[in-house]
Amino acid sequence: MAHFSTPDAPRFSVEVYQNEYLPEGGHEVNAIITVTSSGGGAAGGPPIPAPAAAPDVYDGVPGAYNGVPGAYDGFPGAHDGGGVPGGAAARAAVVIMVDCSGSMDYPPTKMRHAREATAAAIDTVRDGVAFSVVAGTHKAVEVFPGNGQLAIADPLTRAQAKDALRSLSPGGGTAIGTWLLLADLLLGSADATIRHGILLTDGRNEHEEPARLRAVLDACAGRFTCDARGVGTDWEVEEVTGIASALLGTADIVADPAGLSADFTRMMEAAMGKEIADVSLRLWTPKGAEVAYVKQVAPTVEDLTARRVEAGPRAGDYPTGSWGDESRDYHLCVRVPAAEVGQEMLAARISLVQPPPEGVGSPPSPLAQGLVRAVWTADLAVSTAMNPQVAHYTGQAELAQVIQQGMNARKSGDAEQATAKLGRAVQLATASGNEDTAKLLAKVVDVLDVAAGTVRLKAKVAEADEMTLETRSTKTVRVKK
Repeated sequence: MAHFSTPDAPRFSVEVYQNEYLPEGGHEVNAIITVTSSGGGAAGGPPIPAPAAAPDVYDGVPGAYNGVPGAYDGFPGAHDGGGVPGGAAARAAVVIMVDCSGSMDYPPTKMRHAREATAAAIDTVRDGVAFSVVAGTHKAVEVFPGNGQLAIADPLTRAQAKDALRSLSPGGGTAIGTWLLLADLLLGSADATIRHGILLTDGRNEHEEPARLRAVLDACAGRFTCDARGVGTDWEVEEVTGIASALLGTADIVADPAGLSADFTRMMEAAMGKEIADVSLRLWTPKGAEVAYVKQVAPTVEDLTARRVEAGPRAGDYPTGSWGDESRDYHLCVRVPAAEVGQEMLAARISLVQPPPEGVGSPPSPLAQGLVRAVWTADLAVSTAMNPQVAHYTGQAELAQVIQQGMNARKSGDAEQATAKLGRAVQLATASGNEDTAKLLAKVVDVLDVAAGTVRLKAKVAEADEMTLETRSTKTVRVKK
């Protein structure tokens, strides 16, 4: 384990869990990397570069700012001179995006709960943080403060923002990409180090092509993080989880609108706890080695393999987003050239890095480092033993996969496949101590034999229970030490 820190910055540490021993001819090395950040101050952390001007980011993204009538109409300075009043610098910025489409009027209490939840989130914004509220329909409209700006949180601006929520009323369609583009424009104008969005929707993204939303997410990735919530049961799980996945945030269901205020408060508290942004997991491998995959496995499963950005000879960066006081686990699998008994090698070096400040050409200093080794042995008992952490998270990743496969089979009418996959999920959830997932599974299947994974599909399942299982299928539990 190695760790580094700077004054007032969060302190990062890296711990590596693996069985470094391979049989003769063995070439696959697995390790669990635990990354922990702690001890950051309210003003801690080295400066992080502000994002580049929005027009450059969207070059080559067809229609990224085009073809959305009225998306930015009536916002003086949205493209030139927005930001925060008086040019004040804010260390963090957050935009709350509230669905105001026509479906938010069914039932009428849904919109009221959304207003109350937004007010609760505003109350949680820390003094000095730049913030804005956006109403989302088939276009995006600034609710507060307006004019392409963000307000700096203090008792007065929080009160003004809550008063402005009275204008939130349902009507219109749903084009979520438009909301995200406006959020990106606002966040990019604030010169903030930590940029975050909170998005609430109650319906499907019906007024926007899927490819358009995908292009927007690709353009926004790395520019800000975003938590996404679906309220009620008329939204698409894949859309909400896809937004959170692309923007390194969290996704969840709030089936009962009455629960929105508590959920929004928790989300904003977590956002206010972030101390350092744009952290990447840098992976160096020796000549002849190749990365099979890199996955976040706790607190949720997220495959980062395809997000690699080359970072020099035999090195690549994998984005992890913003950090507060927290710990996450990653599963690394590296294939190395086979060797003879008695040989050993460094299979990978893991570093936590930040981009250097804009205009500074020197490479980033590591926030923490860890080493993954490979040692070849003739002792089969040693080489075939699986590290407990690796075994646990291999099971958790399989759990998330079989739940998705089982639920997809259930929807398509393949009862045999659904029963087999969800039965396996019950086995894995129980064996790993993932009690929350086991409880969700019990609302979809009748468990006949836990150990054998024998289940029977329930004839009737509440839509909220089905969507909750799907949305939370990637949540994991950590190894009990």
